[in-house]
Amino acid sequence: MTLNIKPLADRVLIEPQAAETKTASGIIIPETAKEKPQRGKVVAVGNGKKKHTMTVKVGDIVLYGKFSGTELKYEENDYLIMREDDILAIV
Repeated sequence: MTLNIKPLADRVLIEPQAAETKTASGIIIPETAKEKPQRGKVVAVGNGKKKHTMTVKVGDIVLYGKFSGTELKYEENDYLIMREDDILAIV
């Protein structure tokens, strides 16, 4: 699948991973109690800025803040677009 979205400057497009449905001890989490995912896969990266080269690349799995980025829906898929500074770590 080819994605026709190209982030500008220091922005990154992320596909959030599904929220956990079961705890480590085996308890099933109901839909109403699930938290927003804070982990996702980078699917597109901007070119960076004059004094800022991009650290993340397409395919990286990253951790980001719970309220980071802007949610968008494109061709039935959910994505987040955010600045690279909002990414906390590469896993």
